[in-house]
Amino acid sequence: MPAIFPRKDIDLGLMALSGRAGRWRAVSAESEVEMTDGRIRVDSFQGKTAVVTGGGTGMGRELCLQLVEAGCNVATCDIMLDNLKETERLCKKRAPNIKVSLHACDVAEEAAMLQFRDEVIAEHGETLHLLFNNAGIGGGGSFVIDEDRRAWEKTFAVCWYGVYFGCRAFMPNLVKADEAHIVNTSSVNGFWATVGPTVPHTSYCAAKFAVKGFSEALITDLRIHAPHVQVSIVMPGHIGTPIIINSGRVLGYPDALDMSSDDVRSVRERMMSSSGALSESAMNLSDDQIRAFLHQRRQDVLEKAPTTAKEAASVILDGVRNNRWRILVGDDAAAIDQRVRESPEHAYEPEFFENMTASGILDQLSRSLAL
Repeated sequence: MPAIFPRKDIDLGLMALSGRAGRWRAVSAESEVEMTDGRIRVDSFQGKTAVVTGGGTGMGRELCLQLVEAGCNVATCDIMLDNLKETERLCKKRAPNIKVSLHACDVAEEAAMLQFRDEVIAEHGETLHLLFNNAGIGGGGSFVIDEDRRAWEKTFAVCWYGVYFGCRAFMPNLVKADEAHIVNTSSVNGFWATVGPTVPHTSYCAAKFAVKGFSEALITDLRIHAPHVQVSIVMPGHIGTPIIINSGRVLGYPDALDMSSDDVRSVRERMMSSSGALSESAMNLSDDQIRAFLHQRRQDVLEKAPTTAKEAASVILDGVRNNRWRILVGDDAAAIDQRVRESPEHAYEPEFFENMTASGILDQLSRSLAL
């Protein structure tokens, strides 16, 4: 049963939990805060202020919508302002009296993140309660053949440095709050670095492993130096978002239906180098059929996912309310986690992937591979 501490008495409890005085912030408000397993819990979003990166679509948009419905003010950024404006419209429709601010920001650039922080402070004040480092893209598959170093490094920068720069920029503002929570989005690829035995996926996986390790290390760092600030790692499976479409735009790739003949030729070569039915069919498909195939596959990632972005956001916010530091999103994520833990030495063998596909765990996830 969680203990309830009056806020005016929590300073002694924090000192005891941290094992030392540390650099914690004394508070004296009369509100109450729950503590579970020695960790302060942000169990209500009412009247708080949240920062959400990548709020233009997908899980980021749904986090914004569910936060404003819960009475939480939101500052959200994205690199695509048109998407952000739609998020704002939907937020205002659901919660017209809750403050929502929009900010253009490339989270891969520290200067842009610091500008975002300054804009947030100007709009919402210096005290912040929630930070969702959610922005991410996919790309940069192979490291060995260096197929597109620019895409590799951009993917790594958005997925890793976006989290790092976000924490660096906003940490002082979170520490100012009576209680605060950082939520860093990793992935199932943060503990299983593959999307299949024929598809290299090095940049995204490396970044997501970094996010997971950094976030786990923050648990102790925060407990010692700011025990009123918590951190959670989100590890989604296949979620219905336009990440592949958005990633192509961020990386400067054309939409599937607009690919040039050279683009199609490159895709055809990758298809033929894979195994199974995909390799065989690639030889017989016309250029237009390959364009249509890729377009449909990317739509399927959004529309046929086992978990919707709305469901994912709900799981994430429930995890924050219940102060879970490790948040798996989707039945597929939980199943992959279990299988990898049961057989880590075989996790990268083709048979391991084939067995999970045969069991239905990867039925949808395996379709999300972008060629």
